[in-house]
Amino acid sequence: MKKKPLLSFWQLWNMSFGYIGIQFGFALQNSNLSRIFETLGAKQDAIPGLWIAAPLSGLIIQPIIGYMSDRTWNRLGRRKPYFLVGAILASLALLILPNSPALWVAAGMLWMLDASINITMEPMRAFVGDMLPDEQRTKGFAMQTFFIGAASIVGSLLPWLITKALGVSNTAPEGIIPPSVKFAFYTGGIIYICAVLWTIFTTKEYSPEEQAAFEGNEINDAAKEGDELVLNTKKYFTSGSIYLIAGLITTFIIYQFGWDKEIYILSLAIAAYGILQLITAQLYNAGQRAGLVEIIYDMNNMPVAMKQLAVVTIFTWFALFAMWIYSTNAITSTKYNMKVGKEVVLAMQKDIDAVLKQPSIDEKTKHQFEALQADINDINKYRPNDNPVNVSVNLANHYADSANTIFSAADKVELKRVGKEYNDGADWVGVLNSVYNGVAALVAFLLPLIARRFTRVKTHFLCLLAGGLGLISMYFFNSPNLLILSEIGIGIGWAGLLIFPYAILSSTVPQKKMGVYMGMFNYFVVIPQILAAALLGLLVKTVLNGNAIYAIVLGGIAMIIAGVLMLFVKDPKDRHSL
Repeated sequence: MKKKPLLSFWQLWNMSFGYIGIQFGFALQNSNLSRIFETLGAKQDAIPGLWIAAPLSGLIIQPIIGYMSDRTWNRLGRRKPYFLVGAILASLALLILPNSPALWVAAGMLWMLDASINITMEPMRAFVGDMLPDEQRTKGFAMQTFFIGAASIVGSLLPWLITKALGVSNTAPEGIIPPSVKFAFYTGGIIYICAVLWTIFTTKEYSPEEQAAFEGNEINDAAKEGDELVLNTKKYFTSGSIYLIAGLITTFIIYQFGWDKEIYILSLAIAAYGILQLITAQLYNAGQRAGLVEIIYDMNNMPVAMKQLAVVTIFTWFALFAMWIYSTNAITSTKYNMKVGKEVVLAMQKDIDAVLKQPSIDEKTKHQFEALQADINDINKYRPNDNPVNVSVNLANHYADSANTIFSAADKVELKRVGKEYNDGADWVGVLNSVYNGVAALVAFLLPLIARRFTRVKTHFLCLLAGGLGLISMYFFNSPNLLILSEIGIGIGWAGLLIFPYAILSSTVPQKKMGVYMGMFNYFVVIPQILAAALLGLLVKTVLNGNAIYAIVLGGIAMIIAGVLMLFVKDPKDRHSL
């Protein structure tokens, strides 16, 4: 069996350069989507449900793209055709999304954006396993992490930079996306396609014949395909029936208790997996050995280390998704002054009641004022005795508008101040995101050196511990500037997450199934995101008394648990942690 040659620093640079584009897309999405949703009228507890489009697209697309790219070879290559298609679609989504005229359009564009990013990203992770020998893979993922961190610094800062450097406004009338956010998304779309094209034109993939020479004979269960597959169809029929029944019963319970509709995604996913097990058994009995049969077989025969990493990853990504969903709301509501006198809120309530009681109210106005009423309801439920009291940016923007006549000029100045505080805080969230990504970029090349001394498993444990403590500390720092200290810990955790699970995974799974297993590993990134989207809104609304900052603390606890679980992962090739 031939050994893959070691690649130079600049070869590693070129093959990972496309991640600049991918991460520009993610940075703009993570830093601005909650802001866009809130601007278009979304309620705080509805935002997790809107974000659910992103992980769902990855759940469906990544394993399929991985399976297809494992079997692709054309003039462009094996993985590169998917880089290109994903980049074109993602760039278009970045251009369209900030011009969304309504909330449902923005949610749809988020789905398109995240699906397109997944089409690019999954093959690019498998690309490291394709192109590098085992002893260089940690460095390969470290290079990707460097680009992720560096691109995220600029991507997260873009709206703020455009406002500060070019004087483009970061505020807009009610229901309108600020110009600085629009121009940031336009810039990101251009950078995305250019960065991916750089990787496509500067990196030559190994041919199928070369890969076969490198792979040798892979005889473990996870490597089997075609006629080698042997399925116990009775087991598949039994487990499929159990999953289907369990999913349907759970769905009925959710309906009976009137729980949040996002939780249906979990119950229906369980039922859907049961159906896939049943279909797989039926197809196998009919002589089918490829496609769905092989994907489900591979899922049921994951290597042990992959299963262990899956549990760690579920807790880690739950923590990150909590931060991405709630950081804007948590920081603006606790670190910035968005308070007005209670008499102002009472005047708003009186006006809203009067408008909604009008018999001739049109649907657009009714929908608008029902959203404002929901914000008032939150105040009455969670902050009934506060004076002054926190108000939402939607209330502030609506009643600061010059067309409203119920408030004096002085009151409108105060409401405009609240709107500015929110947008300043939202911009600072972008700065904070750039800090943790900058830290990740800086430590990316240091972590492989530490892992060589302490093993990949122990190094990732320390990274997750730092990340968890960083998230929890956000509760205790009152000054927005001090949150930079929190972001340092989060950045270390983020760097470890982007390097070690994928390095260990690429050392564990069969080379010829690198794509499908990298895509399948995304299940354990997506499942906690669905859990977060389904449960965090309910928790914030009930147990956490409307305080979004507690969701971030909960995320920190989850990341520390992930670190402890990491210590139980068996890395089969720790001696190669270079």
